[in-house]
Amino acid sequence: MSTLLRLVGPADLPSLKRPAVDAETLAAAARIVESVRTSGEAALRGLAERFDDLPPGAPLLIPRDHLAAAFHRLPVAEQALLARTAERIQRFASAQRAAIGDVTVDIPGGRAGHTVSPVEHAGCYAPGGRFPLPSSVLMTAITARVAGVTHVVVASPRPAPATLAAAYVAGADALLPIGGAQAIAALAYGAGPVPACDVIVGPGNRWVTAAKQLVSGQVGIDMLAGPSELVVLATAEAQADPDTIAADLLAQAEHDPDALPILVTTDPTLPARVDAALARQLDVLPTADTARPAVANGFAVLCDDLDTAIRVCDTLAPEHLEVLAPDAEALRPRFRHYGGLFLGHGAAEVLGDYGAGPNHVLPTGGTARHVGGLSVFTFLRVRTWMSMDAPGPLARDAAALARIEGLEGHARSAERRLVPAP
Repeated sequence: MSTLLRLVGPADLPSLKRPAVDAETLAAAARIVESVRTSGEAALRGLAERFDDLPPGAPLLIPRDHLAAAFHRLPVAEQALLARTAERIQRFASAQRAAIGDVTVDIPGGRAGHTVSPVEHAGCYAPGGRFPLPSSVLMTAITARVAGVTHVVVASPRPAPATLAAAYVAGADALLPIGGAQAIAALAYGAGPVPACDVIVGPGNRWVTAAKQLVSGQVGIDMLAGPSELVVLATAEAQADPDTIAADLLAQAEHDPDALPILVTTDPTLPARVDAALARQLDVLPTADTARPAVANGFAVLCDDLDTAIRVCDTLAPEHLEVLAPDAEALRPRFRHYGGLFLGHGAAEVLGDYGAGPNHVLPTGGTARHVGGLSVFTFLRVRTWMSMDAPGPLARDAAALARIEGLEGHARSAERRLVPAP
């Protein structure tokens, strides 16, 4: 039987670091973004009609009352499911928001501090191509609302009824039924009734990622996310079930042919048993055409001990990291680099995908070494302030430092604070 997950050693570990988008896509996306930036609604309509996102003459934005109607047309069980999921996401995001607040401290001669405030406009992208993802609508738009964002627009091409309903449940003001680089450009620069946003978030294909890279700096973005990744770390002592591991790996593999399913283990018998389970499950998986090439991208890493396995996981810095060990939660402090951590047999990564609470928009490609996942903090600005009653001591120091730097104008400005105000 052929091997599905190639076996590698810790010394030969492939890197997950890869460009978020290829140069050819970036160049093509740049032409689309520039077209929308300079020609606005006309360019957006033309591109949307060209890519079959929008019928000629259709409204660019689906208003909130239409989103509400879509929600009420869903079966009652689906309405309740969306509401329960939304409540869990909202509760977790609210706890995050409560974790950071305004600060005031005394400084020589006065006071300084910071305030925490949300941006005004947010654009939340949710894919709609291979699969509709109402879960991504909930994850992004609810988080923006909890942060306090005033106006939230969701963008999703050819939105399914559940996507429209999720936008309503999440509190979105409207939905832009357009995808790709043109949607990101519209959210960044504005186009007709589509407002220019301050922050754009959410997962998408390479065209979405390329456009987010191009508009970053003009607007804030969450991250440049690539294909999904999952590392399952299973220790020999865990006696982990190979069928469960295979199911978890395939759950990520079915996202995209470029997804990366990875097994890290200290059990020398486990790679072959997981391989056999993958083969059995692929034979009956409806999304096998997508998952099979992703599995071919993946690999298994056999480690001599737990310390080595943890080092391997930190080197990979994956989007998702599942830990199957007898006392997985006790190991949590030992992991340094990951997007989302899932501890123990019950904490399946898919439960995070579908609204356990923490956000499922997470860094990929090894970027978890320097960035975290989407959260309320993505939509917040920490801004500092200062008030001085007696600026003398600080003014003298400022003038002295300014002269060390050769900036006499700075020094004179500081020294003006040594004389009484008129």
